Amino acid sequence: MRDGPTRATLPVIVASATLTVMAGAVLGPVVPGIQDGVGVSESLAGLIITTHGAFIVLASPIAGALIDRYGPRRPYLAGLGIYALGGGAGLFIDSFLPLLASRAILGVGVAFVYTAITVLIYDLYRGDRMDRALGLRSGANSAGAAVWPLVGGALGVVSWQFPFAVYLLAVPLGVVALAAIPNTGRGGSDVATDGDGLSAATERSGALGVLRRRPALLAVYLLYFAANALLYAVVVFYPQLLTGIGIDSSFGIGLYLSANGIAGGVAGVLYGRLKGQFGAHPLVAAAFGLWIVAFALATVVASPLEAFAPVVLIGVGIGLVFPSTFVWVESLAPTAQQGQFGSYVAMAGYVGQFVSPVAFGPLVAPFGVRAVFAAAALVAVVGLASFAAAVRR
Repeated sequence: MRDGPTRATLPVIVASATLTVMAGAVLGPVVPGIQDGVGVSESLAGLIITTHGAFIVLASPIAGALIDRYGPRRPYLAGLGIYALGGGAGLFIDSFLPLLASRAILGVGVAFVYTAITVLIYDLYRGDRMDRALGLRSGANSAGAAVWPLVGGALGVVSWQFPFAVYLLAVPLGVVALAAIPNTGRGGSDVATDGDGLSAATERSGALGVLRRRPALLAVYLLYFAANALLYAVVVFYPQLLTGIGIDSSFGIGLYLSANGIAGGVAGVLYGRLKGQFGAHPLVAAAFGLWIVAFALATVVASPLEAFAPVVLIGVGIGLVFPSTFVWVESLAPTAQQGQFGSYVAMAGYVGQFVSPVAFGPLVAPFGVRAVFAAAALVAVVGLASFAAAVRR
């Protein structure tokens, strides 16, 4: 039986979206404290920030399969519980390996929440309302990237373990979600029909069969991968550029990264209106154009004021691309397998975040940090040309 959304449904979904980005962002400012607290090197302390991402990639297909089988509500609620358990455990753990294990558990919880809220939006909203909901979800992610590091830094002044308490917000959110998140009718033995008139049973021939029939899905995943890789070129390397122009305090650097998140949040909030006026394809093309200009500017900025422009433009582009990705997955993936194919979006994004410093990092030593942004501008040029060619086809 399918129930409709209540007035509280979308706010709960949007709040859950901030949790997925908070998983790593809230601990960024306290990495030195973690290093001292558990007695490990800086690189091992960094694993506390990144391990959950690996488990998001591993657990996402499982989450997607369960969502398609049972509907998104139960996996979503279970994900919130796992999230609170894995994240909040850091309050009580003071040794490295148990803390690392708790971060793996957190990653599983994020995978379930991330994909479940995608499918909840697909199931509960249609047309302009879905566009608006996806835009708000993207805006919440960007806003979380701006706010949660500030919260983590403030709590970290008291103790390196205090920021882990923020993960327990998933508990009251889960209590509210019990009432606010309805059953959507997905799952069970119902045979759905997708936009091409094919039954879900026909489409269940396998993911590879669907991808062969709908190669545009691969392009969507590549787009999301590239957007995350470019975003993390900013997150990882822009602080080095800022240091070179005299901004070396963690608070000052945080202001620039927050500006990036705020810009993405504003673009996400406006996404539904912009898509209704221009369409998704022009918005993504515009995002590539913004990225080309932004990364080119990053190669020449010389003052603190000038340095704001690249991060703001990159953030706006992210706020346009992320919801467009989810819109296209909803339209391209078979209805009965939207959990599965929605989970691949999470995988593409987190792999892009991981690959970014590996791909761009080798340029820093021989050419300087600005070479990273020159390379990123070139990637954006290639991306725009490839996107234009794909749209023409």
